[in-house]
Amino acid sequence: MQHLVFDQDFTLPVERIYAFLSEHENLGLVLAPMKVTRLTDGTGSRNGVGSSRRLAIGGKIGPFVETVTEAVENERIVYTVTKGSPIKNHRGVQTFTSLPGGGSHLRWEISFEGKAPLIGAVVAAGIKNSVSKGLKKVDSRA
Repeated sequence: MQHLVFDQDFTLPVERIYAFLSEHENLGLVLAPMKVTRLTDGTGSRNGVGSSRRLAIGGKIGPFVETVTEAVENERIVYTVTKGSPIKNHRGVQTFTSLPGGGSHLRWEISFEGKAPLIGAVVAAGIKNSVSKGLKKVDSRA
């Protein structure tokens, strides 16, 4: 089982960071070079429960689909891979909190297993690299 944890502080308030990261198309910035395309809107809100996105890197990796399973505005987003991936038992959780002075904090936890030996470690390395770099760009884009 792979378990990745990203902790990132932002100068912008939770409402701005949540709004930016909950928008599926914006995740392409954080997950580059992965391309992210919205497939469906959620029930009750565009990015809420049931909304889904397609992720792919060129023709080499993917495509696979992630679906939001829980969304609490300005607090939490939970999602899982629901179709076509080299991983299984996937769960992603983004938890948003306010910081003193108006900034915000994101704790992003991603866990999964590879469907074959060594796949999990390879996928984890790619995610770690992309997300670590991508989160640093969010303050200037949100």
